[in-house]
Amino acid sequence: MQMKTKNTLFKAGALMLSLLASNVAIAKVTPEEAAALGNTLTPIGAEKTGNVDGSIPEWTGGLPTNAGAVDAKGFLANPFAAEQPLFVITASNAEKYNDKLSAGQLAMLKKYPDTYRLPVYPTHRSAALPDAVYAAARISALNTEGVDGGNGLTNFNGSRYYAFPIPKSGVEVIWNHSTRYRGGNIKRLMIRAQPQTNGEFSVIRLEDEVAYPGEMPDQNMAKAENILFYFTQRITAPARLAGNVLLVHETIDQVKEPRMTWLYNAGQRRVRRAPQVAYDGPPMATDGLSTSDNYDMFNGAPDRYTWELVGKKEMYIPYNSYKLDSPNLKYSDIIKAGHINQDLTRYELHRVWEVVAKLKTGERHIYATRHMYFDEDSWQLALVDHYDGRGALWRVGEGHIQQYYHKQVPAYTAETLYDLTGNRYAVVGLKNEEKSSFEFGYKATASSYTPAALRQAGVR
Repeated sequence: MQMKTKNTLFKAGALMLSLLASNVAIAKVTPEEAAALGNTLTPIGAEKTGNVDGSIPEWTGGLPTNAGAVDAKGFLANPFAAEQPLFVITASNAEKYNDKLSAGQLAMLKKYPDTYRLPVYPTHRSAALPDAVYAAARISALNTEGVDGGNGLTNFNGSRYYAFPIPKSGVEVIWNHSTRYRGGNIKRLMIRAQPQTNGEFSVIRLEDEVAYPGEMPDQNMAKAENILFYFTQRITAPARLAGNVLLVHETIDQVKEPRMTWLYNAGQRRVRRAPQVAYDGPPMATDGLSTSDNYDMFNGAPDRYTWELVGKKEMYIPYNSYKLDSPNLKYSDIIKAGHINQDLTRYELHRVWEVVAKLKTGERHIYATRHMYFDEDSWQLALVDHYDGRGALWRVGEGHIQQYYHKQVPAYTAETLYDLTGNRYAVVGLKNEEKSSFEFGYKATASSYTPAALRQAGVR
């Protein structure tokens, strides 16, 4: 009897250690915990208070919708245009600030000591969202739970945003990034560029759409109960690639139903399933410089990694990137050899959630480890350091964030992914020379996001 008790205790202890190590306690919070949302916490879970020395101010609601002018193409005036950097972090003074920089930022400063720098400006907690989204986050906090250790969600589709606004595990933070508010149905024209080592580049023009089942008048919700959103990306230039279109049905419970993807190849005039557009599979027209799950800084199923929630820290992250988004700039003003023009960037001190992703035993991915830093006010991923199977730092990702204040949406101005070994990089999301900025709340129909509709969407 005593031996049986010892064995039972040993097994229970081993199970508990396994659960803690893999961060699988994925659950809703109590009503008492949820009461902090909108009180000591912001409505989506950030600390309202500033830091001790005041360098991070209190959150007081974010930027108002009338924070600046909006031009005819939808580009926003910079509400902080009159500000100058407090200081600039360079290779020569980086040691003074290294506790607030990522390993990737320090590596970039070392690799490009003459040109890579971080202009640090006053911190503005500009993130603001519609009241309906704040209400949805509270519903999520009280109802959403993880399945299969967090690989999928249940009890979420009634709220749709911010699955775990009071996270207790690393995978919950990942889901907050994946389920964040993007402005309803959105459309944007943008470019992707992968400059050569000398800075020469050509642009790939893209049209992205994200659409939600609940915002489509013809959607059969019973058939879409496990769909988080629909995504399409079509290439419009250069001519050799124009007409290729990707369609993604992103699922909520990715255990029950993995992501579904199709690709229309304009040259073959055929629609094919594209299961490779996931994890480290190659995306369209990326020259081998990124993986499918690098898009949006990270996207897709979390099942190949364990996710350690390290905690919070203060870091200098790209923020309020209105200067970088100016329609007065040409792409040649931004895209330079080695990295984008850092004089056009803006960094601020913000609190971030730190999560370390480690590849599970027996799983495959070109990134063995990812160190990830999420802005607490928007849940957007701001910095990612990617390590290879030998433990060497390989690629450095930066998400340049801005608040689209006129529509109350935090989003990316641009995403950069720097390859430290190949001496090249990719930048995606720039739209300075395009005919319009983001289009929020456009009218989408479910019939447009089917494999049958792909061929019609392709243009040559």
